[in-house]
Amino acid sequence: MHGLLEKLKEELKIRNYARKTIKSYLYSVSKFLDYSESKGINLEVVKEYTLKRLEGQNPSSVAKDLFAIKFFFENVLNQDLVLPTIKRNKPLPDILTIGEIKQLIDNTLNIKHILIIKILYGCGLRVSEIINLKKEDVNFEEGLIHVKMAKGRKDRFVKIPNSVIEDLENFMKISGGVYLFGSNRGGKLTDSTIQAIMKNSAKKAGIKKRVYPHLLRHSFATHLLEQGTDLRVIQKLLGHSDIKTTQIYTHISQASIQNVKSPLDNL
Repeated sequence: MHGLLEKLKEELKIRNYARKTIKSYLYSVSKFLDYSESKGINLEVVKEYTLKRLEGQNPSSVAKDLFAIKFFFENVLNQDLVLPTIKRNKPLPDILTIGEIKQLIDNTLNIKHILIIKILYGCGLRVSEIINLKKEDVNFEEGLIHVKMAKGRKDRFVKIPNSVIEDLENFMKISGGVYLFGSNRGGKLTDSTIQAIMKNSAKKAGIKKRVYPHLLRHSFATHLLEQGTDLRVIQKLLGHSDIKTTQIYTHISQASIQNVKSPLDNL
């Protein structure tokens, strides 16, 4: 089994998969291999494993595991694996209002933490993207931040919000290290550190919603849509390959619903 996982790791590395994705695929396949150890590795066992996982499990999580198992079958075992599509639950995120974003910022005291929240929301960044930003990626002359090797190994540019330029420039003058928001030891911040910053600020602000870094990205996109920004522009800002991914925000946005005049009001 160990040899199969090593071969899987090698195949993923050859295809230049991200380190996080490799770790996720190895974990998913290792769980399947543990289950199939006394049963054999074949399609019927995959189906049996899938049905067992779907009992009380999030369908999205099971589907994610199956992507890894399918890759394993096709690229390590050299076997085709045709599986039915798992219908996923698609709950819409409960985004923050502009007022709640302001409360979040107003209840954050540390200047670095304030800037992290402002850049996450103001540029629509993923948490992994803000962690990896370097000072050299910020171009004040052009007013742009270069987001390098983002999800899908793609680069993109995002606009620095005008309201944050002066504070960001001042912060960069006094902070050390190569990373824009580095740790006190000069390395990268972790996902959990940024999660904790958000949770702490939300608690102080009295926000009852579950607040996490990606929620600011959702809020950024929804607020842009509500102020009339073209969906294709939002797609580019978020770095989505497919417009269908961006279209979720047309479902989240309540502006179009709120602006509808009910026929009852015509009576």
